[in-house]
Amino acid sequence: MTVHIIIDGYNLIRQSPSLEKIDRQDLQRGREVLVERLAAYKKVKGYPVTVVFDGADALPGMDASDREKGIRIRFSRHGETADAVIKRMAARDKEKALVVSSDHAVADFCLSRGASVVGSREFEERMDMAAQMAAAGNIMGNEADEGWSPSTRKKGPSRRAPKRERKHRQRIMKI
Repeated sequence: MTVHIIIDGYNLIRQSPSLEKIDRQDLQRGREVLVERLAAYKKVKGYPVTVVFDGADALPGMDASDREKGIRIRFSRHGETADAVIKRMAARDKEKALVVSSDHAVADFCLSRGASVVGSREFEERMDMAAQMAAAGNIMGNEADEGWSPSTRKKGPSRRAPKRERKHRQRIMKI
């Protein structure tokens, strides 16, 4: 099952110390740097990524939906918030969606629809790790196999987390 990463763009920018500095100087440049970092992340991990911004901050003449460097960029329509667009996308994608936002209202809604949620700071750390992997030449993106050793120890159902929680953890570990 492929994971569709849906990102609350301004939330991620404003939660990131490095991106926030750029954003305060120039809003458009902040968006461009975020898209560049997401493109590098996508190159390593390969998951489809959509970043959603509030349409009120869009430049005149910009499309509501665009694709740049393999990253889908969406702006909310007039009178609509980026949060509403993210909620709609998460409700549509359900368990295939992984939403990146530190907004509690968005996170709670998405979790109730079966989507997984990661905080903006945690996702930024994962983007940084992916960039380091790419710089080191390890573009496999398959960290799950490292350090694995076979074991005959059985883990019975009494110690097993519920299926929904296991799937949620599995999706989070993929990014």
